[in-house]
Amino acid sequence: MNSSVKLGLGIVAALALFALANSFFIVQMTQHAIVLRFGQVVRQPISEPGLYFKVPFIENVVTVDKRILDLDLPVQTVLSTDRQNLDVDAFARYRITQPLRFFQTVRTVPNANTRLASFVNSSMRNIIAGATMSQLIRTERDRLMNRIQEEVNREAGTLGVEIVDLRLTRVDLPQVNQEAVFNRMQTERRQEAADLRATGNQAAVTIRARADREVVGILAEANRRAEEVRGGGDAERNKIFAEAYNRDPDFFSFYRSMQAYEQSIKQGDTRLVLSPNSEFFRYFNDAAGHRARPQPAPEAPRN
Repeated sequence: MNSSVKLGLGIVAALALFALANSFFIVQMTQHAIVLRFGQVVRQPISEPGLYFKVPFIENVVTVDKRILDLDLPVQTVLSTDRQNLDVDAFARYRITQPLRFFQTVRTVPNANTRLASFVNSSMRNIIAGATMSQLIRTERDRLMNRIQEEVNREAGTLGVEIVDLRLTRVDLPQVNQEAVFNRMQTERRQEAADLRATGNQAAVTIRARADREVVGILAEANRRAEEVRGGGDAERNKIFAEAYNRDPDFFSFYRSMQAYEQSIKQGDTRLVLSPNSEFFRYFNDAAGHRARPQPAPEAPRN
């Protein structure tokens, strides 16, 4: 066998090996495989992992991801039903459920992201336009997100994809509006605080006046009862003194005089100018308290 024959056989063997190598393809667990012949789909998409055969050089394989894909959306300014401009930041997750339709409509994930972003933005504008800021932020946020997801899924089905999750991560007023709203809320809170203080002061004045009236009434009643008790005590004291005086007038007179001496002779600034023969000092002159008799004046000498 001459060298040219050997060379030809080698070339044929190499071409056969190259063709054989291009006759098989592997489908991974995370992929759908679509076999094309001159750009046309020739069989149903392959979703099961494994080794598969294709016609070399005529057929080629395009893979589509099975995994859940992320869709990051730029911040959108949306007008709510109460005429509030809101900055809405959202994201979505989706998966390709119909690889053949996906390939026929958008072919690649970047193209699908562009189409889905337009669907989400349009749905957000339509649904948020019928909701208030309070509903978006506090009361009905979950329900509105579910509505947006359902509406987007109806359109995403035409691309062969399904939205598995859609979230509004942030719903805020624009920075300029935030400052205006903050200033308005601050003014309202100050006005509310002033109203509460005025109401509180009025209530305090009313309560204080009522308390003062009650204090005056209580003090008047207490003074009245005190005077009654004091009057009763004085009457009882006078009764006891009268009984004591009737039993022994001399001793009673002596006792009261001793009390008067005790009170008048105490240390202090009070000064008394009295005659030693006065009625006040009669118990000093006579233990029995008899009054001193006046001495007769001496007679004048007779010539």
